Amino acid sequence: MVEREIDDVDTAILYALQEDARNLSSGDIAERTGTSDSTVRKRIQRLESEDVIKDYSARVDYQKSGYPLRMLLYCTASIPERGELISDILAIDGVVSVQELVTGEQNLLVTVVGESDSDITPVAQELLDMGLTVADEVLVRTHETTPFGRFDPETSTGDDA
Repeated sequence: MVEREIDDVDTAILYALQEDARNLSSGDIAERTGTSDSTVRKRIQRLESEDVIKDYSARVDYQKSGYPLRMLLYCTASIPERGELISDILAIDGVVSVQELVTGEQNLLVTVVGESDSDITPVAQELLDMGLTVADEVLVRTHETTPFGRFDPETSTGDDA
């Protein structure tokens, strides 16, 4: 739970970390935010302790690393169980993410990567064995991300109007 409101400095820190957490020092972020290095470090520690920043991870190009298939499996689980199943689904070899969907019949989106169809098929079978229904399978060609624009102090006005 967030103990205090996320302000403009926090959002600028979040944007910078989303852009390039590995190569930006707290001094670099301080320069961007007009604050001190120690302020940035303290803010990052607070954001981490409040689970606003959950972790730091590498964005891997699975295709270039030898796993060219990325499959989205739209699944249906009973509503009371869907949240409880997430950690079990993440433990399946090949699963890289699970999203809980709150609208529509399909309420879990499972992302799987693999070298071939023979890597993906067992994942779908394990999901079925867990009692889920696999309603749809979508093969993804590319997947790109960008930092959340409302955290960017250059483009965000802070106005809700």
